[in-house]
Amino acid sequence: MKKLFVSALALVATLSLSAQDLTALYNEASQNYNTKNYPAAIEGFQKLIDEGMDSEEAAAMVATAKQVLPKCYFMLGGAAAKAGNFEEAAAQFTKSADLADLYGDANQLAKSKMWVARVYQAQGGAAFNNKDYATAAEIFAKGYAADPRNTDMALNLAMSYCELAVADGDLELYAKGMEIYENVAAMTAPKYAEAAAKAREMMGLYTNNMVARMQAAGNTEGILAMAESMLAKNPQNPVALKVRVQVYSDAKDYAKVIELAPEAAEAQPAEEDKSLVYLMLGAAYNAREMKPQAIAAFGKVTAGPALEPAKAALAELNK
Repeated sequence: MKKLFVSALALVATLSLSAQDLTALYNEASQNYNTKNYPAAIEGFQKLIDEGMDSEEAAAMVATAKQVLPKCYFMLGGAAAKAGNFEEAAAQFTKSADLADLYGDANQLAKSKMWVARVYQAQGGAAFNNKDYATAAEIFAKGYAADPRNTDMALNLAMSYCELAVADGDLELYAKGMEIYENVAAMTAPKYAEAAAKAREMMGLYTNNMVARMQAAGNTEGILAMAESMLAKNPQNPVALKVRVQVYSDAKDYAKVIELAPEAAEAQPAEEDKSLVYLMLGAAYNAREMKPQAIAAFGKVTAGPALEPAKAALAELNK
């Protein structure tokens, strides 16, 4: 048995490529890369990595092969995307990203992931434009996983989830959409300012739509649970803070409104939303016959639909 083991080792050694063979393989793969024969280049560079990984003489060539191999897949992805073959493009860009990650090429990894996202963004665009939000969400989610900083796609993904959520009353999908909107809204770099503002706007819109749907169904507990779930993730979420006050105001739980409204009002970025919360606070103080506090709260209403009711309430209180 021992002699057989030694013979097996000797056989493996004879099958290994020599340094000269590895050099020839490297040169051939490089020539294929330079002539844009990427499939052949991939085959050659992969074989070089596999065969030369234990060769000191081939160390530099293997290192180069590890840098070039992800680029080969990247170029194949680009060709597929240009031809409109999105599935093939996504597969090639993903392979490029995986190899770049394996071989420690951070720049190529970021570039490949960015293009994975762009391919899925293009692929999902038709479904999104046709309001097939289920299909769009499935495709966009793959791109978002590759590049969460593609804000155009992130906003479309969040909208897809929220459209489905409002249509079906699905709080899980609503939460998924809100999480993406919150991630975009939290981006502070100047280049993301427009997207962040759009995310905040859409959070308010879809929360109002979801609340209206649940109110129509008489699901007050569900509305409150939705707000509390959002606040568990972000205690300063202005939309959730406002919704929570609205629930207690509708329920005429004036003590809770008085407790929660000041914080909620100060958290609102828009003056109209701030005014709405102060209107509810003023009404709660008025219902509890706390006239000075009611006047002070109504006096802080300065904009939006809440302004005229606040003025009327102040006129009545100041008689």
